[in-house]
Amino acid sequence: MARILIVDDSPSQLMGIRRIVEKLGHEAVTAEDGAAGVDAAKRELPDLILMDVVMPNLNGFQATRAITREPTTKHIPVILVTTKDQDTDRVWGMRQGAKAYITKPFNEEELSKTIGDLLPH
Repeated sequence: MARILIVDDSPSQLMGIRRIVEKLGHEAVTAEDGAAGVDAAKRELPDLILMDVVMPNLNGFQATRAITREPTTKHIPVILVTTKDQDTDRVWGMRQGAKAYITKPFNEEELSKTIGDLLPH
């Protein structure tokens, strides 16, 4: 069982993603914005992070960059899960250190497979 941090400012998205994570047999930890996500990543040291992009305080691109540049959290894979579906967004997200990019509305199978592919074995 892995510990997965879900960072999203939408309560309904948080609940939906949490349900998928728990259905896969993992523990879900949540944060409601990018700044809280960075703090939670440092505190919890999760095995994987699912990060929204459009959020108040610190957006998902900024939070991903902070997490992937921080020595204590840079080993944690980040999957961006966002409504931003332009190629430029995808490229920018990967440049910030994300390991995968999934657009909303996402397919549960795609999310599950990506989680499985990126969790440390």
